[in-house]
Amino acid sequence: MRAEHERRAGSGARRIQDTDQDLSLLFGTSTALFASMTGPAHVLEAANPAFFTAIGGGRRERTGVPLVRLMPELAAQGFIGLLDQVYRSGERHVGRDTRVVIGVGADAHEAYFDFTYEARRDAGGNVIGVRMVGVETTQVKHARRLAAEQRALLEQIARQAPLPDVLDGMCRTIEELTPEVIVSVLLADQDGRHLRHGAAPGLPDFYNQAIDGIATGEGVGSCGTAAHRRRNVIVNDIATDPLWKDFRDLAGRAGLAACWSTPILARDGRLLGTFAMYHRTPRAPQDTDLALARVFADTAALAIERHHAEQARQAADAREKAARDDLAFLLAASTALAGRRLDERQTLQRLATLASPALAPLATVDILEAGRVQRVATAARSEEARSLLAACVPAQDDAVARVLSSGLTEVARRTPTGPGPWHELGVTGYVCVPLVDRGRPFGAVTLLSADGHSFDGHRIALAEELARRTASAARNARQYAQRAALARDLQTGLLLPDLPDVPGARLAAFYHPAGEGLEVGGDFYDVFERDDGSWAFILGDVCGRGAMAATTTALVRHTARAVASLLDDPVDIVKAVDKALNDRYAHQNNGFVTLVYGHLAPAAEGLAVELVRAGHTLPLLLDAGHVVDTVEASGGLLGTGLPLRLTARRLTLRPGESLLLYTDGITECRATGTEQYGEARLATAMASVPRGSAAADVVRAVAEDVRRFMDGREVEDDQAALVITAEQPRSRPPGPS
Repeated sequence: MRAEHERRAGSGARRIQDTDQDLSLLFGTSTALFASMTGPAHVLEAANPAFFTAIGGGRRERTGVPLVRLMPELAAQGFIGLLDQVYRSGERHVGRDTRVVIGVGADAHEAYFDFTYEARRDAGGNVIGVRMVGVETTQVKHARRLAAEQRALLEQIARQAPLPDVLDGMCRTIEELTPEVIVSVLLADQDGRHLRHGAAPGLPDFYNQAIDGIATGEGVGSCGTAAHRRRNVIVNDIATDPLWKDFRDLAGRAGLAACWSTPILARDGRLLGTFAMYHRTPRAPQDTDLALARVFADTAALAIERHHAEQARQAADAREKAARDDLAFLLAASTALAGRRLDERQTLQRLATLASPALAPLATVDILEAGRVQRVATAARSEEARSLLAACVPAQDDAVARVLSSGLTEVARRTPTGPGPWHELGVTGYVCVPLVDRGRPFGAVTLLSADGHSFDGHRIALAEELARRTASAARNARQYAQRAALARDLQTGLLLPDLPDVPGARLAAFYHPAGEGLEVGGDFYDVFERDDGSWAFILGDVCGRGAMAATTTALVRHTARAVASLLDDPVDIVKAVDKALNDRYAHQNNGFVTLVYGHLAPAAEGLAVELVRAGHTLPLLLDAGHVVDTVEASGGLLGTGLPLRLTARRLTLRPGESLLLYTDGITECRATGTEQYGEARLATAMASVPRGSAAADVVRAVAEDVRRFMDGREVEDDQAALVITAEQPRSRPPGPS
């Protein structure tokens, strides 16, 4: 029986051995790992080439020795303990994506495996060893990590993370995946002729600083040459390759022995930079290395292009904002320069105020008057600086004189020539821009830089545009002043400078022209003495404004004065005025005229008044009972060519009674959102004066009430009024009857 048992045991052992040999043959050409171990010492009996390659090959390609002697590093990692456990229990152990450090010391490297430890049994079911079958998953693991890291980088790019952060993260990712590699990214300048430092966390700072800004060209290391050739440049041994002749010592100090550089190209072929992989020992790249370089060069290209697009967008936004700011500045300047009632000097002072500090810390404005340059405006951040500028008189040969002579802007990045408080003010440069009117310079604005301020093309262009607008505004202000003076002088000639003293009467008047006083108004009044000792009065309104209205006013007044000494009847005098208007040339016809004309003479009971109304507003009478009523008198417009029907109205103004003549500019004026002033309010204002008030009091009451009604709004039509108040008769001195 014992012999039979031994025979069967030997037969089972041979069958197990034959099975392991078959497995060895099966796995011999496979990339899967196979190893067969026996006994509690786990002596390696058989293994396929893939197993020996995975554990390091060389001196480790042996059988017949315990596994722990071939791979002592496995004990500390717990793998020998796992073999013991399987050998004792006979239960299988499966490992998935297990990390294994293979080798010791400087030769150690990590790898990942999927494996199975399975008990080897004899015919009787006894465990006689352990069989290992597995596959290395290092590349799969790295590929997964690579894909995950690349996804993370793409997410960063999509979120528009800063380019340095993206490139630095990419370099660190590759260096973690392949610890023997040092990665560098250089970025191309806009001209594509130089490479700048992008990211290289694994390289020494001195090395990064030394190659920052290297030119692209043949023989400029791996990166400069790759950028020049637009294709990969592989240098396996920096110490012997001629491309590194000028950088060999630098590479030696950094401990670099090999460099593989890949150009980073945009989709349109533009050079964006280079992607380099360094090694500390001479080495040729594998296909996987080149594939890794291509993948991350493409990723870097995407990040750089996205960065360039974002920079372009930001630059466009900045230009758009600058354009909006410039437009807002110029619009505000135009509004300020177009301010109402600005004279030329005020306009030029506003120019200096607008220019400083918006365009420069200091500003001066000089103009040419009577052949001499005069400083008329200054602006500065402090009153002391402004005073220094105001006290400085421009010299005959300084920038202002040259600009006035040439009509061209002068720019200098130095202090102005000639004497001046340049040192006290810290002036470092200036821009002098001419003020031009009708092609000829009449002044110049000088902007002075200080305290680190400098002028660029943008500020100079703004200064020139501001000067152009100011010159136009100054010309308009000058013309406005001239026209206003002309209108004022002409209006003065058409109105009485002072009302005359009329026996038995007190006279008062007011005149308020519409608008800004640039045109002669159409309202007028006059009082003059007739040859018989009586007095004539007239108040009227000419249709229109300006020069034609002025000539019509003059014609009416002069005709009335001329015929008043020849004709006694006021109706005849008004008809003479109508005939003079109708006899004008047709092209001189400026429309119709309305007026009230009358005569005054002292009477026993006060003032005898005889008046004619020709289409004008009805006069108002403030009687002795302090009641205001209209004075009715019929009559049509003058100057229309139609037959006139005029009726004279006679009345007596008793002492203290007042007669008010006015133009429709008073009753028809409007305030914002209100109805017209109207005759009723005018009558109320007239009656508001105390009893016994003089003509001046009535005029003042009416004028102030109209002003309150308008509430600061400009009147749209001329306003004129004439008040005649009868005086108390003087007592006669005692004497014989």
